[in-house]
Amino acid sequence: METAIEQYTDKLTLAERYLKVRKHTEHICAPLQTEDYVVQPTVDVSPPKWHIGHTTWFFETFILKPYATDYQEFNTEYNFVFNSYYETVGNRVIRTDRGNLSRPIVIDIMRYRKYVDDAMNKFLCEEPSDEIKELLVLGFNHEEQHQELLYTDIKYILGHNPLFPAYSHDYHSPKVKAIDAPFISMDEGIYEIGFEGEGFCFDNELNRHKVYLNTYEISPNLVTNEEYLEFIKAGGYNDFRHWHAEGWDWVKTNKIQSPLYWHLIHGEWYNYTFNGLEPVEMKQPVCHISYFEAYAFAAWKGMRLPTEFEWEAAASQFKWGKSWEWTESSYLPYPGFAKAPGAIGEYNGKFMVNQKVLRGASEVTSPGHARVTYRNFFQTHLRWQFTGIRLAR
Repeated sequence: METAIEQYTDKLTLAERYLKVRKHTEHICAPLQTEDYVVQPTVDVSPPKWHIGHTTWFFETFILKPYATDYQEFNTEYNFVFNSYYETVGNRVIRTDRGNLSRPIVIDIMRYRKYVDDAMNKFLCEEPSDEIKELLVLGFNHEEQHQELLYTDIKYILGHNPLFPAYSHDYHSPKVKAIDAPFISMDEGIYEIGFEGEGFCFDNELNRHKVYLNTYEISPNLVTNEEYLEFIKAGGYNDFRHWHAEGWDWVKTNKIQSPLYWHLIHGEWYNYTFNGLEPVEMKQPVCHISYFEAYAFAAWKGMRLPTEFEWEAAASQFKWGKSWEWTESSYLPYPGFAKAPGAIGEYNGKFMVNQKVLRGASEVTSPGHARVTYRNFFQTHLRWQFTGIRLAR
């Protein structure tokens, strides 16, 4: 078994891995214009320039400032600007105000990023301690999380521009081909859930434990746009019987009638993609829907969503990774879960309330970042992430 450190260094040095992760973030942002970096159309979306600054702040705050000899902080105000939610580290700009940060300007944030990268490259010329190596690996995974968020936030920003501009015509969304197969039958019994081994995982994937599952069946395919359109045409958004009370209130209050990015134009459904506005691809998995919608669709079909434990127990028998998949599980700690001391302990545990677990990965998950035990989590009304449906019964 490889350790978390070896997982990132058996072919690359830590310095090379650091550079590779940082370059991928810049690759994601390469198609953007300066004006694209500063927009925050909704509270859940952060301006791309904030992601650039925050991921840089992470390495400065948790590696360079405490461990690099004679390191000089780039700008003392940046701790306030780019701290996300770490109460231990100090005050911060609240999330809703990130779009009001016209200063620091984009070029200054890029200078900050280069300054920290230069310092990190110098720091990594010497072999760090195991404690620092573990922080570095966490930093790599943290930036990979923000790479996915960059994609989702950029899509929301451009997808809410009235001109529906393309992010990049060089972006190619992977296509999924459904398989003609029956639901997968799973026997009742005891299953082991959670991460095992010595590679990297987040703390919320621990500890590995046993769960008892009743007999169930799970679909080998994700729900397609075509199947979801049947729900729309059948009046699914106008029939309270399929919805949780909170979901029904959400539908009525926000006048929801279709997935995020869908537009009915001259009687035809179009979908905003990274390539711009395109006709909905009926055979591809439906995406960008809330938990409320996933639950309602499943209820309309006379089925349900799988729990996260059912999903993990069966995941080796179906393909996943195109869309994050809503589960029926609330985001809660596993038995024996313990938060790390200090600011790092604020990473996952503090969010274990009022959220649902998403399993799998998406087309914009960074390479090598997905695993079967990964526990993503979002609030029930959110749709800007690449979220889809797998049915169970």
